[in-house]
Amino acid sequence: MPCPDTPLDSAPALPRRLPLVLALACGVSVANVYFPQALTPLIADSFGITADTAATVATLTQFGYAAGIFLLVPLGDRLPRRPLITALLAVTGLALLAAALAPTAGALLAAGTVVGVATVVPQLLLPMAAGLVAADRRGAVIGTLQGGLIGGILLARAFGGTLGEQLGWRAPYLVAAVLTALLAIVLHTALPSAAPATRDRYTALLAASVRMLHSEPDLRRSALFQATLFGGFSAAWTALVLLLTGPRYGLDAQAVGVLALIGAASMFCAPAAGRWVDRHGADRVNLWCILVALAAAAVLAVGAVGSLAGLAALTAGLLLLDIAVQCSQVANQARIFALCPEARSRLNTAYMTCSFLGGSAGSWLGVRAYAQLGWLGVSALMGALTLLALTVYLTGPRGRRTLAKTPPGADQPEPFAR
Repeated sequence: MPCPDTPLDSAPALPRRLPLVLALACGVSVANVYFPQALTPLIADSFGITADTAATVATLTQFGYAAGIFLLVPLGDRLPRRPLITALLAVTGLALLAAALAPTAGALLAAGTVVGVATVVPQLLLPMAAGLVAADRRGAVIGTLQGGLIGGILLARAFGGTLGEQLGWRAPYLVAAVLTALLAIVLHTALPSAAPATRDRYTALLAASVRMLHSEPDLRRSALFQATLFGGFSAAWTALVLLLTGPRYGLDAQAVGVLALIGAASMFCAPAAGRWVDRHGADRVNLWCILVALAAAAVLAVGAVGSLAGLAALTAGLLLLDIAVQCSQVANQARIFALCPEARSRLNTAYMTCSFLGGSAGSWLGVRAYAQLGWLGVSALMGALTLLALTVYLTGPRGRRTLAKTPPGADQPEPFAR
């Protein structure tokens, strides 16, 4: 039967400035998963290990994030979100402190994994915000939060690389622990109280996320689109550190941060992407994002030549890739949040778990592609993942309708079937 509207969608309107606070919270929270990517050479030097081994810290943190999304985000439909979010931020802060004080690489890996598991606050805030606005504004609000999220991902590398180069790799972890503690206080004060959407048992919540992937074509399409694009994104950023600090460019970790800072300008596209979704539909925006990601892979390949031309190509290609990934995320989440108001956290669990499994696999494959084939191998990996997304898009019924200039609104998802 169709999923009826629930009190979540009739909740008081989102206060005017709260979306900006939530966007900032998304950025600060998710940055904890990504700033370790810029610290790879510093960690390797500190513990006397190879750069490939040091890159495992970032990869395990992402795997932990995927596990946390699957295991913890469904609780957003079962428990009051404000105390849940506060508790998760407290755990994250303690894990960041443990990472900063880690005496061995093994201890750092363990603490980094816990950081990833607990840093799922953005994936609780997004469905909460989606339930507090009207359907015709949902894309715009999601775009605002997504802008903060992507800004955090990109600025995290600038933060990690710059601070780590100046004060050592432990400094970013210490600063992040303090910021996370402050964020816990702010959100505990700012978040509205809301009744849980369901009383289902925890095991039923987990089973529902898996079941939705099987029963909902729109959820599967969204998950596949984002897993492939985000896989290429993670491959590029993880291998970029190895390229820039290697013999071809001979730069330091701070240079990675500067490139990330340039790419962070793309976060301003997310609110616009939300308006495009509201106007043209999610599938049309998905197609644009896939084509931009393909162009990004081609431009990034030029980075293999080195010199100033290669650095310019890396800058332009990463900017295009950032735009494609964040706009695709807005389109996909707008689509899935329209499926069933009372199950938004579970829908987001299924979607984001797939997305970050794709990102984690992309990080792992990117390091190995770089080791075996160099930067051209990484660019080819990005292109192959994006072509997979394009193939799925073009062979699907909605892809054919979108190419046939389907009127706006015709690609809205079918009602969620229980």
